[in-house]
Amino acid sequence: METENSTVVTEFILYGLTQSQDAQLLVFVLVLIFYLIILPGNFLIIFTIRSDPGLNAPLYFFLGNLAFLDVSYSFIVAPRMLVDFFSEKKVISYRCCITQLFFLHFLGVGEMFLLVVMAFDRYTAICRPLHYSTIMNSRVCYALLLALWVGGFAHSIVQVALILHLPFCGPNRLDNFFCDVPQVIKLACTDTFVVELLMVSNSGLLTVLCFLGLLSSYAVILCRVQGQSSEGKKKAVSTCTTHIIIVFLMFGPAIFIYTRPFRALPADKVVAVFHTVIFPLMNPVIYTLRNREVKASMRKLLSQCNIC
Repeated sequence: METENSTVVTEFILYGLTQSQDAQLLVFVLVLIFYLIILPGNFLIIFTIRSDPGLNAPLYFFLGNLAFLDVSYSFIVAPRMLVDFFSEKKVISYRCCITQLFFLHFLGVGEMFLLVVMAFDRYTAICRPLHYSTIMNSRVCYALLLALWVGGFAHSIVQVALILHLPFCGPNRLDNFFCDVPQVIKLACTDTFVVELLMVSNSGLLTVLCFLGLLSSYAVILCRVQGQSSEGKKKAVSTCTTHIIIVFLMFGPAIFIYTRPFRALPADKVVAVFHTVIFPLMNPVIYTLRNREVKASMRKLLSQCNIC
């Protein structure tokens, strides 16, 4: 069989999350309920931050963008996953597969960079409060936002470019419920050892470096606030705790998926569900539940809607 750089395969068949009908129905109900409850909550967060002039600090600007990124990210996998639960043959075209993979990494890495930006914002606010308004002005905030979008795009383009050069001429069954790099690479009709190393060094190394950098930055912040007043220390610890929770929720599954050799493990699909459906929608909610200003603004907005 020839292994030239031409794609013969025009579609991929997805195995899905599980072959058990009962398990599929249970997962479908749980994901649908979660999706219908948490998704409107994220839209409410975005609308609240945009409509309240009092929430104009960089923290809320980035929180609104985090909610937007997570909502966008949740549309990549979850809707098709819910539809495929009722499909006997789960098929995705080659082009749709590549498109799904592109946006998965584009928005995913964009969110990782956004968490780094939010950590920098908190470091500046807590450790350099007198210079905060100068450093984190609106121009800087928009520049950082543009940088994370460009960084996510560049990362995703590299991922897609490596896959587009692989020949797909034989097996077309993906042991997953969506298209992602580890499973797609294994279907190529050529030796993929070098490509796998490039993928690990791209996605895996980037994820680990961001993860360690974030933990280090929050460790520095917590050490710096030890000498502050009890009220300031309490607020800083609360903020850092929230950010650290999000960091573990975001980076834990990503490290599990992208920093090891591309071999299938029984836990892969479970981790993928949390990574692509559950955690993204939960991130802004966790921030909001621990932020008094946003909660107060949301209650005010909802009460105004009830009056109307």
